[in-house]
Amino acid sequence: MSRVGKKPLEIPAGVTVTNENNVVTVKGPKGELTRTFHPDIEIKIEDNVVTVSRPSDAKEHRALHGTTRSLLGNMVEGVSKGYERGLELIGVGYRAQKSGSKLVLSVGYSHPVEITPEQGIEIDVPTQTKVVVKGIDKERVGALAANIRDVRPPEPYKGKGIRYEGEYVRRKEGKTAKK
Repeated sequence: MSRVGKKPLEIPAGVTVTNENNVVTVKGPKGELTRTFHPDIEIKIEDNVVTVSRPSDAKEHRALHGTTRSLLGNMVEGVSKGYERGLELIGVGYRAQKSGSKLVLSVGYSHPVEITPEQGIEIDVPTQTKVVVKGIDKERVGALAANIRDVRPPEPYKGKGIRYEGEYVRRKEGKTAKK
């Protein structure tokens, strides 16, 4: 039995979950998310508790069991609390600024890099070297943060680049002169 899949999911106050033919809609104070799940997995909603069960111990069903429960949990947490991912810009002259809803990055290229967030995702720039991506969909927040990081990933020699908040960059030793 999946340890994650068999845990019941408690629905917090102010959040409603509806299920029609495995199309689950979660509404909360921050917004609304809808997702279609595999038809073999059974999703029950009773007394503010969501339970997920599988029809057999087939490999595919075992894999879907925990995944479905995790995705439902992420949806409920997203509409109640929301998600955010922080990024740091490290390097001389590296800076970020907001232009309308767009993020403009100056990270050592001959041109500034503009990133436009999709609907439902918000980019915040508290300082010139910090960027915060916020939203209710964990998957989309993480994907946008990864796209921003990919503009200039941290390099191992000087540590310059865009990295996640708290990310450890393993440093390498540079070339040494012959004696």
